[in-house]
Amino acid sequence: MSTPFPFTAVVGQDDLRLALLLNAVSPAVGGVLVRGEKGTAKSTAVRALSALMPEVDVVAGCRFSCAPGAPGAPDPACPDGPHEVGPGVSRPARMVELPVGASEDRLVGALDIERALSEGVKAFEPGLLADAHRGILYVDEVNLLHDHLVDLLLDAAAMGASYVEREGVSVRHAARFLLVGTMNPEEGELRPQLLDRFGLTVEVAASREPDQRVEVVRRRLAYDDDPAGFAARWADEESAVRARIVAARKLLPSVRLGDAALRQIAATCAAFEVDGMRADIVMARTATTLAAWAGRTEVLAEDVRQAALLALPHRRRRNPFDAPGIDEDKLDETLEEFGGGDGSGDSEGSGDEDPDPDGPGGGGGQPPQDGPQDEPQNAADSSEPGGDEAVQPEAGEGGQPQASGGGSGEQQAVRAAEPFRTKALTVPGLGEGAAGRRSRARTEHGRTTGARRPQGALTKLHLAATVQAAAPHQRARGRSGPGLVVRRDDLRQATREGREGNLVLFVVDASGSMAARQRMSAVKGAVLSLLLDAYQRRDKVGLVTFRGAAAEVALPPTSSVDAAAVRLESLPTGGRTPLAAGLLRAHDVLRVERLRDPARRALVVVVTDGRATGGPEPVALAGRAARLFAVDGVASVVVDCESGPVRLGLAGQLAGELGGTAVTLDELRADSIAGLVRDVQGQGGRNSGRAA
Repeated sequence: MSTPFPFTAVVGQDDLRLALLLNAVSPAVGGVLVRGEKGTAKSTAVRALSALMPEVDVVAGCRFSCAPGAPGAPDPACPDGPHEVGPGVSRPARMVELPVGASEDRLVGALDIERALSEGVKAFEPGLLADAHRGILYVDEVNLLHDHLVDLLLDAAAMGASYVEREGVSVRHAARFLLVGTMNPEEGELRPQLLDRFGLTVEVAASREPDQRVEVVRRRLAYDDDPAGFAARWADEESAVRARIVAARKLLPSVRLGDAALRQIAATCAAFEVDGMRADIVMARTATTLAAWAGRTEVLAEDVRQAALLALPHRRRRNPFDAPGIDEDKLDETLEEFGGGDGSGDSEGSGDEDPDPDGPGGGGGQPPQDGPQDEPQNAADSSEPGGDEAVQPEAGEGGQPQASGGGSGEQQAVRAAEPFRTKALTVPGLGEGAAGRRSRARTEHGRTTGARRPQGALTKLHLAATVQAAAPHQRARGRSGPGLVVRRDDLRQATREGREGNLVLFVVDASGSMAARQRMSAVKGAVLSLLLDAYQRRDKVGLVTFRGAAAEVALPPTSSVDAAAVRLESLPTGGRTPLAAGLLRAHDVLRVERLRDPARRALVVVVTDGRATGGPEPVALAGRAARLFAVDGVASVVVDCESGPVRLGLAGQLAGELGGTAVTLDELRADSIAGLVRDVQGQGGRNSGRAA
């Protein structure tokens, strides 16, 4: 087994280390969601924490880690029970990792339905929730995990138990663990409902201080050269933090949460208009744990302030375009106004007092792993569309200067274009893509539409079809009692129909003919509306823009619609209209995505006035490029942005070449665009029955 990087050797990231330690003291806090750019020691810190967790006593041979000797223990409901009362054995607390591609059965466990039907035996194979009981459950890239799996693990974390039920056969077992999820917001956000289920959240970023970055690299290189020797040099600090966790756990039941502190908690949650009461409860538990971690038996205002900074930022998010965060000045004003005279009314800066100079890292000593030394955060910056040209005005097709998309005037106009609700956009036919909320698809969850023989392990039993298959053979099988004699060949898997997510690829004309501020503002408002709809329906989105002499992929297909919104807001405009280049680039994006994710179907939204300039026969070339989409059966819509008393109708011609339909810019408001897209998708279905 490899030697983990020491937790106390992680450089910086004070909030991250504190949040992890608070949950180590009291898992009832509700877990930690760690948000941040890649290469910031997120995974390193989580894996290092497992070495600090105190050992646990378990019943020998129990697959569910039942605790011996405690009140009500061993667990009488344990599937491996009943257990004899005894001293048990000690072992290190486990850290269990949940992979993004895990199935539901891998997470919660699997019941052998065949044995249950034929033998009446509850044969249960424990899942990762059972393995993580009394330890750490770590989910890297939790934002990429299917929503129903996130729901399952958050339910288990909240209830302290996991329930598995298949066709009336059920199993329950304890599942209390420290839940830690990490995510890179560039790859997509969690739904607000799921964000709210994490107790604490922490934003991490690589330090911009050269001295700290030097220390990160120095420690990382030292660890890579001699992991065991490096860990030995930090052994005393590790032991001190481990002892402090144990002491805080013992002190926690004695900590008093007074009425004054409770009033500050309630006032803070009300002032920041968080939904529901979960925030109040989490803040109360966090403040109490902070006091225990500091060795106190009384919760002070500084504990409430630090608890708010950890528990509220992610609960302030109202839509996917909002950045999580909290106004610290407002927080301090609220705490001062509702200070209960507990001797800690001056809360400014008190959040830094904790905690944890000795705890999380003993005076600032702490580094990376997969983290800061890679300095990958600049990669996201380098992908910003337009680069330096975004701030340079460029001549339009008529030789007139055009406003840059990076200018403040255009950004204000874009922000004024409020997103509006759209109707459902659905790709025709029956897909088999990733679970979502847009188009019809065969899925693991949804309404049952039929039955088939299982291919591999049986996951969803179709009971009626199984009984129907077994019934004719009962006499030949010698059935003599009331039970049904079921064999493997009789089992039938239920086929279900639900919804899938799609790829919505925006192809936006940013040339000089589109650069009028009012027009571009309306276009961006419509695209933002469709982005919001894509977020709600679990789609991937991509953005291709064309202007000047070429087209570029401003945003490769991603689940992060807020990243698409940022790219759209800073979109530069001006220059000629290489329409064919934009279409060919979009076609190439779809080709690559088909290789990466062949089951995900696509919808292309082309936003243009239909003009094509530059090069020989630009209009004919654009028509040939458009016909490639029609041949592939890609559902498409053209948003006609042409304006003025004389209109050429070029966007309508382009839509015909694409096999789609055009809509004018004036029709973008309200429900027009969504209804049109639905019609276009119907046409795409008649072409091939499958998009992309």
